[in-house]
Amino acid sequence: MVNEQQLRQWGTKVIDIEKQALDNLHQYVDSSEFAQACQLILQCTGKVIVMGMGKSGHIGNKISATLASTGTPAFFVHPGEASHGDLGVLSENDIVLAISNSGESSEILTLMPVIKRMGLPMISVTGKPDSNMAKLAQLHLCIEVPEEACPLGLAPTSSTTATLVMGDALAVALLQARGFTKDDFALSHPGGSLGRKLLLKVSDVMHSGNELPLVKHDICITDALYEISKKGLGMTAIVDAANTLVGIFTDGDLRRVIDAEVNLRTTSIADVMSKGCVTITDNVLAAEALKVMEEKNINGLIVINSKQQPVGALNMLDMVKAGVI
Repeated sequence: MVNEQQLRQWGTKVIDIEKQALDNLHQYVDSSEFAQACQLILQCTGKVIVMGMGKSGHIGNKISATLASTGTPAFFVHPGEASHGDLGVLSENDIVLAISNSGESSEILTLMPVIKRMGLPMISVTGKPDSNMAKLAQLHLCIEVPEEACPLGLAPTSSTTATLVMGDALAVALLQARGFTKDDFALSHPGGSLGRKLLLKVSDVMHSGNELPLVKHDICITDALYEISKKGLGMTAIVDAANTLVGIFTDGDLRRVIDAEVNLRTTSIADVMSKGCVTITDNVLAAEALKVMEEKNINGLIVINSKQQPVGALNMLDMVKAGVI
């Protein structure tokens, strides 16, 4: 049996070697070639077609996904499949980003005459500046590493890490150059939790119309409790004769009223309601409403319009259902 200390040593050595590889990558990112590659992609009116075989292909898939989600239209094409018809996805305004640590991927080199004939610019990402892919591409981004973390020097480890980071460096530099915002990011992630937080507004999750718990200020507590129970939000908005919000009554208020032995049938809700309650408008983000509830340590909010009239209500459970939490 291999002892635990030895396993830990092997693992930490991998991290040390890959950290060294990333330190070495600085010189390739801080170069005119990197800046030129960014400018070329920024000028592209088509798509960035990412290619790579084997482990480089797996990294290429991630790079294309990162580019696409941060404002640069991109997708991955498998070089082997490209030779059998998938190359037809290329259009005259595209750019090819070809990845191969050796720079001698036969599947990609086979495609290069066709790519050249179409007049498409190619950016190669390799660990060998003197390789065929590096020489034949319009621009070359070097990801050469001092050594692989694999002790046999065979399994791509440091080189794939360096390639992934180079892809991230490209994507983030392009993101900032485009002025890409959180709202832009949310539009390409509508199904994710981040997208929900950045896109959902209070109007999307609030209860309105007949679902809004609402009572007049001159009714008794018992009638207000009926409205709370009926609407199921643990609270009710209270309005005056002009439908202007004057207060709120919650389950917590009810406990205090019961402790005080107040007569529920004869006491007006206006006498026990919470005045000056926290409110919000329907055009703000649901995430902002959640922040307000957390800061004020409350479980619900009344939504009002410009006339201070209640138009909706929401609580923590609504945030959970909407995926904001």
